Amino acid sequence: MKATFAAGCFWGVEAAFRQLKGVTATSVGYIGGTKPDPTYHDVCTGRTGHAEAVQVEYDPSQASYDDLLRVFWENHDPTTLNRQGPDVGTQYRSAIFFHTPEQEAAAKASKEALAKSGRFKRPIVTEIQPAPEFWQAEDYHQQYLEKRGQAHCHL
Repeated sequence: MKATFAAGCFWGVEAAFRQLKGVTATSVGYIGGTKPDPTYHDVCTGRTGHAEAVQVEYDPSQASYDDLLRVFWENHDPTTLNRQGPDVGTQYRSAIFFHTPEQEAAAKASKEALAKSGRFKRPIVTEIQPAPEFWQAEDYHQQYLEKRGQAHCHL
């Protein structure tokens, strides 16, 4: 099965998902914008409308979509609009891109439960929308932190 999430710089988000048992593959890329086949430099301008995202392939007998949602919520601040830490711009927005009606329902339910939990003082700004075309990022971005052994997301 496939799931797609945007939660700031895709390097750290990908690394977090790769640690979950049942995740069989990950790919970082760009989603939700207007320019076909964008490059990293295109997306960095903030003018294409794309978000940096991670597409996760998983085995539902080992990891549920709810498990993926837990990793998503735990690894970024869903209350900051178009920003994660020092990274600012629409390309760093918080978003869940669903592939099935079941994913949509689960994403909305998890967002609502988190909002009611009191964990965050500010409203959750995470977008939940149908998954448009996903454009895979350049090879050097794939599993970037594993390749480089770095702990942050800045060039």
